[in-house]
Amino acid sequence: MTPENYVQQKAAASGSSFYYAFLFLPTEKRAAITAFYAFCREIDDVVDEVTDPGVAHTKLGWWQGEVVKSFAGNPTHPVMKALMPMTAAYGIEARHLQAVIEGCQMDLSQNRYLDFAALQRYCHLVAGIVGEVAARIFGQTEPATTAYAHKLGLAFQLTNIIRDVGEDAMRGRIYLPVNELQQFDVKAHEVLKRQYSDRFSALMKFQTERALALYDEALALLPDADRRAQKPGLMMASIYRTLLREIAADNYQVLHQRVSLTPLRKFWLAWKTQAFGRVV
Repeated sequence: MTPENYVQQKAAASGSSFYYAFLFLPTEKRAAITAFYAFCREIDDVVDEVTDPGVAHTKLGWWQGEVVKSFAGNPTHPVMKALMPMTAAYGIEARHLQAVIEGCQMDLSQNRYLDFAALQRYCHLVAGIVGEVAARIFGQTEPATTAYAHKLGLAFQLTNIIRDVGEDAMRGRIYLPVNELQQFDVKAHEVLKRQYSDRFSALMKFQTERALALYDEALALLPDADRRAQKPGLMMASIYRTLLREIAADNYQVLHQRVSLTPLRKFWLAWKTQAFGRVV
């Protein structure tokens, strides 16, 4: 299997909303974002699939070394072999990849966040930096687009956290800030045991409204000059905002299930954004 085939299979197998946005890109950009996304999946899978924290730390340490070797001209993993030819053209730097690894290392040592400011640091590494790289690949011409990309990445990550509350609880993780759990009188053990309550619904309504507001803030930051090039990000925003609305309409039933949109609906939302340039 070629490195290009490997990253294509890795990206497609994830079933992520991001994959549907990639389909509308020109061939070269699609190859670059697919390779970068496959890298992110590889790192994320270490945390999600390796049950022994010591082994996971070792694997992430290996990836840190692989990034260094790759930027020195000696990639060994198929993902890095596929990604490295794209780095110069799209301004992808070693610091970007190391930040993603650092963010995932936080998952191995921290399963609670005291407040939203602490959570934002984590989101910056695992999503804001990803948004920055994606914006470069899509075709950034204005410096202000970086701020848009970071804000949109934060909105995406908060959406993931809302959607995955139940799954994360099964792994012993609660990303909802501790002071906000206290604000709504939701106990950690209730989340870990997946117990619903009006208090939990109120907490999730608060989380959802903040995430939706961040989408609006991000879109307001996007310079008009880059709006056309950044359509893939707008497609993802359309899909994710729709998902948030579905979760809200279902009264935040996220503890026992993972709410998702069908592949056809994701494709339809992406196509509408491509055709009309608007986020629904």
